[in-house]
Order: sequence, then structure tokens, then C-alpha cells
Amino acid sequence: MKICQYITHGSNRPEARLGILTDDGLVIDPNNVWACDYEREGYFNFWQRANHVCPPSLLEILQTKDDPIDFLGECYGLYLFLEKVGDLTLKDGTPIAFKTDDVNLRTPIDKIPNYRDFYAHEKHVAAGFKKRKEPIPEAWYEIPAYYKGPTHGFIGHQQEVLWPSYTEILDYELELGMVIAKDGINIREDDAKDYIFGFTILNDISARDIQKKEMAVRLGPAKGKDFCSVIGPVITTFDEFDFKEPNLKMTATVNGEKWSEGFSGDSHYSWAQMIAHVSQDEWVLSGDLFGSGTVGTGCGLEIDKWLKPGDEITLEVECIGKLTNKIGSKRGTR
Repeated sequence: MKICQYITHGSNRPEARLGILTDDGLVIDPNNVWACDYEREGYFNFWQRANHVCPPSLLEILQTKDDPIDFLGECYGLYLFLEKVGDLTLKDGTPIAFKTDDVNLRTPIDKIPNYRDFYAHEKHVAAGFKKRKEPIPEAWYEIPAYYKGPTHGFIGHQQEVLWPSYTEILDYELELGMVIAKDGINIREDDAKDYIFGFTILNDISARDIQKKEMAVRLGPAKGKDFCSVIGPVITTFDEFDFKEPNLKMTATVNGEKWSEGFSGDSHYSWAQMIAHVSQDEWVLSGDLFGSGTVGTGCGLEIDKWLKPGDEITLEVECIGKLTNKIGSKRGTR
């Protein structure tokens, strides 16, 4: 399944809602599906029942369902039943599915408890240290290092990337993101796959001039990263990969020109290793987002090409889709 969040065009309810994106171009609303089924069964409090069984929030489902992938599959199966019997709207006209042309996609999860971005692709790491005329530290080969970032600055597909007033050099980073399915602590590497909900595309936007200053004092990144990151357009659930870590082709294009290409499987560390490392005496929570780190050639810093205001950047990952955003004008220059 492909899990998304959507807002209908012209909606009077601006909050994004949980959706399941189908291959034939529909966005199914699982909460509406359950409400429709309870209404057709004659319940007066059909909305209350639907909100209890299937809230319109992916995070709530991850936090309350023992097997969220199986539950969302059940939601899809219920939709197929209602489609078969011809109940595609509630009595007040509320539809249980929408055409993709009638909605805008947003970040595919409504709230991220914690965000950890790793530094796991050796080709990218080597390029960065080469520019600093330094070897890769031996410690990089010993632990899957990561930084923690804030979660309130995430945007989704077709939303404008913030260009902060304090930076002159803005960069993209082509990454794979992974969403945690359930809480865990001291997770064994052999068991780690049970904690993966699915994968999404991550563009970890960076203010390179500020990041360079922060890293020069061996602290951060902070203001070099903490203003905007992009995920979406969907989360492809782990079952779509037969519950095995995938090796996915990843590309980045700017204004239609290919700038980057790599594979997620080139990572020096597996997702299982990352999960096990993080969970040592620390809780990993449902809905946490892990980033793989940039794939080789996956940013302007590596290839000496730089974003400009107004550029359109598209990150594409097979089996997930395309994540497209426009680069905004520098703050204070509009």
C-alpha cells in the first residue's frame, strides 16, 4: 500500500487526512470508509465509532494498532466491499474516496515524534571529507552516526521550500526515509525488521554555508538544517518489499536535468543496524522517522551544482514515486 495525507481542493477543513493511494489514481479515506460502513449498518453514532476504530491520523494508528500494515489492509478490503455493493458515499454526500486530481498531497504522516538522519552512504561521506582534505574517520566504520532534527518544519509534495534569510547556499539531499511501526527498546538486529512500517522519499534541505561554520566547531548541524525538510509523496508499506530491505534506484532532477543518481542499497549500514543502534537503552517510538543519509552524488555539494530561487527539484525513488518542490525566494528579498 501507499499511504498518504491529503487535502481536498476547496476544502473547508484545512487539516490533512489519512489516505491510501491506489494504483488507479484514487485516494481512499479509511476513516470515511469505516463511517460509511457503520452508517449502512444502522448505527446512530457512526462517526464516533469510525473515529475510535480508525482515526484519520497515521500516527494514532501506529500508536494504537498491534499490526498497522495489516489494519490498513483491512481498511482497503472494507473499501473494496463497499465499492462492490455500491456504497461509495455517506448519506450526507461525503465520499469515501477521491480522484487524485481533486486533492493535494501533504506529508504522508501527520506528526513525527523524533527525526534521526544518518550518514550511512560511504560514497557521499568520502566526497565530503575529500573536500575538507581529511580521511573518513575510523569511527564512521564503527557506529552508524546520526543527528537529531526538529520535526515541525517538514513539508510535503508540491509545497515551497523555505530559503532562510541567513543563508546564501541552499542544497538538496537525496535520501530514503523509513518510518517506525511500533515502540521498542534494546531491539536485536535480527528482530529490527518487525519495527519497520515503510519507506518514503526524504529531501534533507541544507544551508551549506551555515552548516560549514557549525561543523567547524564540531557541533551541530543546527541552523544549517533545522528550517525545512521534505518527505513524501507517500509511504510505501514494508509488505510491498516482502518485508526485506529494498535496494531502490534514486534520482534527483533540477528543472528537468538529472543531477544525481544512486541506490539505497549502497548504504554501509542496514536499517536493522540503525534501529538496533538507536534503541540501545533508548526508546524508538511509533512514527519516528529515520533518514538514510545522502546517496552518492545525491547533493549539490558533491557535484558542485547549486540551487537557485525558483528551481523545481524532483526526487524520484522506484516503488515510492516522485517528490517535487519549488525552491522559494530568499527571505527578505521578495
